[in-house]
Amino acid sequence: MRFVRRAVEPRWLAPVAAVAAVVLTLLLTAGPIRLAGANPLASFERYLLTPLTTAAGVGEVLLAATPLLFTGLAVAIAFRVGYYNIGAEGQFIVGAIAASVPGLYAPDLPAIVALPLALASGAIGGTAWAVVPAWLKRHARIDEVVTTLLLNPVALLALQGLLTGPWRNSSTGFSDSDRFGAGYDLPRLLDGSRVHLGLVLALALVAVTGVVLAFTPLGLRLRAAGQAPEAARFSGVRVGRLRWRSALVSGAIAGLGGASQVLGVGHQLTTSVANGYGYTGVVVATLGALAAGGVLAVAVLLGDITVGAQNASIALQLPSQMGAIVSSMLLLAVVSLLAARHYRLVLARRGVR
Repeated sequence: MRFVRRAVEPRWLAPVAAVAAVVLTLLLTAGPIRLAGANPLASFERYLLTPLTTAAGVGEVLLAATPLLFTGLAVAIAFRVGYYNIGAEGQFIVGAIAASVPGLYAPDLPAIVALPLALASGAIGGTAWAVVPAWLKRHARIDEVVTTLLLNPVALLALQGLLTGPWRNSSTGFSDSDRFGAGYDLPRLLDGSRVHLGLVLALALVAVTGVVLAFTPLGLRLRAAGQAPEAARFSGVRVGRLRWRSALVSGAIAGLGGASQVLGVGHQLTTSVANGYGYTGVVVATLGALAAGGVLAVAVLLGDITVGAQNASIALQLPSQMGAIVSSMLLLAVVSLLAARHYRLVLARRGVR
């Protein structure tokens, strides 16, 4: 019995593998849920279905999915071209910090000026945080996985230093900033819902990215650079320059996500903005097969599980961390089965080579 790499993969194999991964996840997480004292079927209903049964629940799912759309798309763009950006977390945080600068030092600007200024500041901040590892990769051949990852705690320390130092709340003395001016509030999409304009911005980026990757020569060059860099170079594609630019675009999108989060949800800078959105973005991009549509689907799914975990924690007395266990198990199952689909099992008769 041995595994042999497939020469041609059937088209039906990838969706079947994804469905099998979901079923496997449900089976593997049923045990821990049962040990926690809850009914697995009731828990899965709370995780996946209950948040989608009310308009308020759908709104919360979309709100939870919004930052994941930004970070998932940022990671997918970089991974697609073969640049493994694990620093979306730091770029997200720096984007939030940069967006807070005009909010704190120019609080009286009207919305028509304040919002574009703050969003652009966030994108520039994320780009600036991506420059150093991208430059080191291009000119010194230093592994970007290490450099982008190590810059994440640096961004977190910078955030904590600002909030316990010069940006400490002047009224309460707590480690959060003063509230931004009213012109910096991203408009709500619906009355009574917390979903804000950042969702529209994220969806627009998903649509543009999907079109570029699927229907343009640039998208073809990006795929070639990521899948077969030596062949792409032989064909005249400047792989190094493509990776450099993709790294900066990736940082800009992650920084824009941080700006959207702080302007649309917090309306002030707090340590809670560092909520692991960048790390989860790696999960979103990987599960979404580095495709814009896949990122959208997975971000909504994880947003659903996040809201469902809060619901299950209250209704079924499950630990809130159980939602993270379900998400992590889903990642492992999908990655494993999607990798296994490249091979087929061959059974050889005894004594026959």
